[in-house]
Amino acid sequence: MKRIVMVISFGIVATCFFFLPIDLVFSFTETRTNQPEKVYINISNENEFQIRYTHSIHRTDVLETYEITKTKDLKLVSMEYEDVSIGMPAYAEEGERLTYENGRYILSYEDKVLSDFTIYIGNIDMDLSFIYNQQSYNLKKHLEKGKSYLFQVEKVSLFEKWKGAVMGDGKA
Repeated sequence: MKRIVMVISFGIVATCFFFLPIDLVFSFTETRTNQPEKVYINISNENEFQIRYTHSIHRTDVLETYEITKTKDLKLVSMEYEDVSIGMPAYAEEGERLTYENGRYILSYEDKVLSDFTIYIGNIDMDLSFIYNQQSYNLKKHLEKGKSYLFQVEKVSLFEKWKGAVMGDGKA
C-alpha cells in the first residue's frame, strides 16, 4: 500500500512539473493561422535584449534595445540608426530624447512599455537578429519568411516547450 501511494505521489508531482508553467521564455507565436507555430528562447538572469535589422530602404542597421520589466512587459529603451529619412524619426516626441553621436541617431524613451508586439519576417534577404545574453539569433533562419509573429515574454510548461521549438545556442 505504501508503495502504491509513493508511485501515485511521484506521478502527480511529475505531471505537475511537466504541465505547470515554470520556464520564462521569449516566445514568437505565428499569427494569422488557426494552428500557430511557437518558437522560444530561454530567458536567464539578463533583462536586456536587442533586435537588429537592416532597414529595407536605407540599407543601414537599426538597433532597438529593450528591457524586461518586473511585470514581464517589454520596455523600449532606445533605437539607434544612421538616417532620418523615410520611416525613421527625425525628432523626439514627449517622453523621448534624440541625440546624434558618432554618426548615429539615438532615440531614447523614458517610459515606453509594451505587453507584446508583432514582428514581420520579411521575404527580402536582409539582416534580422535577436541578441540576448551575448548570443545572436538569426530570426530569418528560425522563423518562416513572409509570416508575422507575436513576440512576448511568458511562462511556459515543459509540455508547451516540447510542442514548440526552442532556438538553439544563438550561433546560427
